[in-house]
Amino acid sequence: MFNKKHTAMALTAAMALTASTGAIASAQDEGGMMCVIVPPVENPFFGAMQQIAADKAEELGYTTDRLVHNDDANTQLELFESCIAQGAVAIILDNAGADATVAAVQAAADAGIPSFLVDREITQEGVAAAQIVSNNYQGATLLGEEFARLMGEEGTYIELTGKDTDTNAQVRSQGYHDVLDEIPELEMVAQQTAEWSQDLGFTVAEALLQQYPDVKGIIAGNDTMALGAQAAVMAAGLDDIIVAGFDGSDDAIISINAGELKATSLQPVAEMALQAAIQADAYIKAGGMTDMDEKQSIDMVLLTPENACDYYQFAPVEAGTSQNCQ
Repeated sequence: MFNKKHTAMALTAAMALTASTGAIASAQDEGGMMCVIVPPVENPFFGAMQQIAADKAEELGYTTDRLVHNDDANTQLELFESCIAQGAVAIILDNAGADATVAAVQAAADAGIPSFLVDREITQEGVAAAQIVSNNYQGATLLGEEFARLMGEEGTYIELTGKDTDTNAQVRSQGYHDVLDEIPELEMVAQQTAEWSQDLGFTVAEALLQQYPDVKGIIAGNDTMALGAQAAVMAAGLDDIIVAGFDGSDDAIISINAGELKATSLQPVAEMALQAAIQADAYIKAGGMTDMDEKQSIDMVLLTPENACDYYQFAPVEAGTSQNCQ
């Protein structure tokens, strides 16, 4: 069901620096270095992902190189070249494009370096050692149902979507619409990308609110866009507009607790990141053998004012004790 990779780029020079037996064999008796590569860490989702995965890898006896590709496939490829040249024993990756990433992951595999993908899938199976993701569709339908309830199942709304190259953007939007399109009195008047950005979330929402001043709600593909939209709503004095996000970030929880954002779907970032490091360690120590499925999906949790304070840094805590709500 997946499309084939785009044009591969030459990595011969970097790959030549890695022994033909790969990094796995040399790492079975000692730690080695893992690369942990993510999108911009200014987004707390990706910052938490990198920190949790790298900290766990270090706890398991590895050194780590914490790298950022800034959602740029060329930068990502350069980082892979560097990791291959350094003889990394594994790469943990939140990727920069479902199609564009395949060639880089294949090059690492050809050099004997397994890749453990988190959060975002690629468009080809059998290349990465694991693809550990949130059940984005399930999380989107949960949020879509809550958004419809908050809207009273009637009125107009705006949707802010993520990057077109990210399969998560498409899956989340599909999940929303599989719920919302079934409700006749709900009407989407605008759908526009804000590219996962809080600044763009504000700018796009501000312009659309001027065009549709009577809109009743805004549903966004992630929390950063939702927080930008919420800021635009408040700046326009339209505090009655319902805004919902997706990720379950600490900033979103703070906003929900303040009575601003109304809901978000929590991605199990901590579990995905921990599993990537744990499975990489197991893979290396077993010499490349594993009984885990490549594709792994973890269900999400709907956060509302009733339970948002039970979560901190994308993980559950004792009820009502989240530092976001102190």
